[in-house]
Amino acid sequence: MTASDSVKTADQEATYPEDGRGKRRIQGVALVFAVAVMLALAGYWIQQRATHVYSDDARIASRMIEVSAEAAGQLVAFSIEQGQAIASGDLIAQIDDSEARFLLAELQSELDASLTSSHKLQAQIEQVTQSTGGSLQAAESKLQAALASQEAARFDLELKRSEWERANTLLERKIISAQSWENARNAEHQAAQALQRATADVANARAVVLEAQAAQSGLKVLAQERVALEHEQSRIRARISRQQVVVDKLRITAPESGIVDKSFVDQGEYVVPGQRLVLIHNPERLWVAANIKETEIRHLKLGTKATLELDSYPGQAFSGEVF
Repeated sequence: MTASDSVKTADQEATYPEDGRGKRRIQGVALVFAVAVMLALAGYWIQQRATHVYSDDARIASRMIEVSAEAAGQLVAFSIEQGQAIASGDLIAQIDDSEARFLLAELQSELDASLTSSHKLQAQIEQVTQSTGGSLQAAESKLQAALASQEAARFDLELKRSEWERANTLLERKIISAQSWENARNAEHQAAQALQRATADVANARAVVLEAQAAQSGLKVLAQERVALEHEQSRIRARISRQQVVVDKLRITAPESGIVDKSFVDQGEYVVPGQRLVLIHNPERLWVAANIKETEIRHLKLGTKATLELDSYPGQAFSGEVF
């Protein structure tokens, strides 16, 4: 071995301890870094637990809508399937409504007949009103005039009779002539005839008044018949409304939009009131029901923001709020 070889070997031996110390230094730094990261993570975890409320006991919930039959009958239409999307007002099921619609049509026919009778009666009332309009008042006016004429004729007769009796006395005393007495007697006879004519006019006027009153009574009877028909029509309309409700109950529609979760019947089955037909939920109206520890409930209030993580959507976060 030469001198140079000896020196080289010594130099190499001198570098080995330095390499060992460098490796230990790097390992120490890495260890310190790892501990710092762990402490930071632990601090972050503690800080999150102190300032946030966590729960792993939660589930997605939705308002379930149970659609049931409100009337009994056979399902003549039902084509709803599980998972089917339906809109509000869509037909879910149709119960046989042939008998209910027949009764509804029968009631409508009764109403139409009653309305026809009302129209005819109204035309009759108008005709009687036109023919007797003002006749009673005119007849009563004529009666009053006849009574006044009768009273005047009676007064005139009394006057003429008094003058005739006076003429009789004066004739016996030969104070007046026979011609004057004759004139007084003729005047009394004419006054008596005038009273008889006035009395006959009163009787005729009374008859006209009675006839006009009878016409008015007939008009009142017609008006009462019209009122009775109107009451009958009101009752029929009420029955039609009730029957229409029966018909509407036989047609079952979706109360709101959603997805069919389950159907419980098939077409052709006979259903009874209260029997379940389908179960629906609205996917746009979902929420998460979470169980929170009693010691942490105080940290929550309405409107508090929340972050959701679902097993079925790993790596995704959904936001919401407490309600």
